[in-house]
Amino acid sequence: MTSTRTYHHGDLRRAVLTAALDVIRTEGPGALSLRDLARRAGVSHAAPAHHFKDRTGLLTAVATEGYELFADALADAPDLRERGVRYVRFATEHPAHFQVMFQPELCRADDPELVAAKLRASVELRAGVSGLPAAGRGEDAALAGTAAWSLAHGFATLLLSGNLGGAVGDRDPEEVFRSVAGLLFDAEGPS
Repeated sequence: MTSTRTYHHGDLRRAVLTAALDVIRTEGPGALSLRDLARRAGVSHAAPAHHFKDRTGLLTAVATEGYELFADALADAPDLRERGVRYVRFATEHPAHFQVMFQPELCRADDPELVAAKLRASVELRAGVSGLPAAGRGEDAALAGTAAWSLAHGFATLLLSGNLGGAVGDRDPEEVFRSVAGLLFDAEGPS
């Protein structure tokens, strides 16, 4: 007598994304394999392709989800410094998303959902600088935005890669970022 195994996965897309995030967090995006993720989810090796088509599609979905979470994290921050704090918090709470989001070669840049999510996050990032008085951001708001983004992204990247151990020590990284940002951006804007 032959028995056929029927398996229904409640939310295969979410299960594969969750497994992918675990792999990225521990081994990096280069270690991703749809076949391995299918094995982890307990489904056939072809099943993830129904949701993501291929590895690039999966990474595009990770980046899209990341940008959506990122925009949510930045929304309604009271000022530029707190947007930076939320940037750092997002990176520490979602390191796998963060890693993929800022490696555009991993994703389909023209994916409509990714484009929309990136735009939403960009609007949230720019809102912090647009809230500064003109004297505080200088004549070039775009350049001030680049400076603020560079500070938050650089701090978050250095923190995640373990390069701020001595500077942060036992202190809360968010408080350290507030202090660092205060060196460059006072209550009125850039020094």
